[in-house]
Amino acid sequence: MDASEVEFLAEKEMVKIIPNFSLDKVFLIGGDLGPFNPGLPIDVPVWLALNLKQRQKCRIIPPEWMDVEKLEEMRDLERKEDMFTPCYFKSLNIPNSSFCPQLDNLTLMEINTIRAFLLDTLNCMYKLRSNLQ
Repeated sequence: MDASEVEFLAEKEMVKIIPNFSLDKVFLIGGDLGPFNPGLPIDVPVWLALNLKQRQKCRIIPPEWMDVEKLEEMRDLERKEDMFTPCYFKSLNIPNSSFCPQLDNLTLMEINTIRAFLLDTLNCMYKLRSNLQ
């Protein structure tokens, strides 16, 4: 699979949004979504969350795996174990797809902390990949 195919699959990942509009259930080929009520969280695919966010129709709630404590816990577990630990990220390509800049609920401190975790992860993956070649 190339990067565009992985990004396409990652955009099907469900995220939680808080809409600021009302709409009854929407019937799509991939499944029904809704109803949308202002202020009530709802799960939608990333592609729809990004579209609604661009039109200022919702706020995107950061996924659970993006919590700083959870990332620290995963990092510490990775350092202790000899084997790889299960990874939350089908979503490693979501940050590449303009998803991260859309998260307006994060403080700058959280963004900077998360950025360090992602960069460390990507650097480790690069080293592993270069060692295999």
